[in-house]
Amino acid sequence: MIITPAQCRAARGLLNLNQGDLADLSKVSLRTVVNFEGETRGAIPATLEALRRSLEAAGAEFIPENGGGAGVRLRKSKEN
Repeated sequence: MIITPAQCRAARGLLNLNQGDLADLSKVSLRTVVNFEGETRGAIPATLEALRRSLEAAGAEFIPENGGGAGVRLRKSKEN
C-alpha cells in the first residue's frame, strides 16, 4: 500500500513523532520527509515503503481507500 503525504503527517501526529524522528526511524533524509509531507516533491517507491514500515512498526495502521477515503489509525494494543 502506498501512503499519501496526509497519511504520513497524520500517522506522525498519532505517534507523537516529529519529522526528524521519522527520518531517523526510516533511514531517509529529513529533507525527503519534509518534501514528501509538504507535497513539494514525490518520493520513490522504496522511500515510501521505508516510511510506511517505520510508522507501522511504531504502531500506526494504514486504512486503504474503501469508499470513505484512505486513512490512518493507531493499531489496537495486544493487551486489549
